[in-house]
Amino acid sequence: MARSLQLYDELARQLAWSRDTIVLYGKPVQIPRLQAWYGDNGLDYTYSGLTLTARPWLPLLAELKHMVEVKSGVRFNAVLANLYRDGNDTVGWHSDDEPELGENPVIVSLSFGGERNFNFKHKMSGEKLTIPLKSGSLLIMAGETQRCWQHCVPRTKKAKLPRISLTFRQIKS
Repeated sequence: MARSLQLYDELARQLAWSRDTIVLYGKPVQIPRLQAWYGDNGLDYTYSGLTLTARPWLPLLAELKHMVEVKSGVRFNAVLANLYRDGNDTVGWHSDDEPELGENPVIVSLSFGGERNFNFKHKMSGEKLTIPLKSGSLLIMAGETQRCWQHCVPRTKKAKLPRISLTFRQIKS
């Protein structure tokens, strides 16, 4: 736990955080969290009308990417980092189903800092599942997860500490 909190501090300091604007129901909306996009050769990633161009890998991110690749058996070429500053920062219900992720993408999320709930909701049945992600947690979304389920990090008053999630992805060219 101590190492994951140390990594939180390093990531919070080293990453180039920004608060971007997306298009939601035809209107520009500021994202309710900070984010940073890193990857190979300036890879672009587009969602909700926002295109991010990857910054080069930082040594710490490259080290974490290697660890995630060993654990998951999957190679990644990009990471979307999210910083939830408090319980008001959130990400709403969505699926990571952008064309550049390919069919049935594998996305691995690595969490640092405060604990937050990660919720799933089945697209057809509405079944819900909540997974509390503590500092150091590794979550793998694979197979038909993005096709069949949505996920979110809900707003909460219980969040005591900020949280960083690193979501490793394979962008198809």
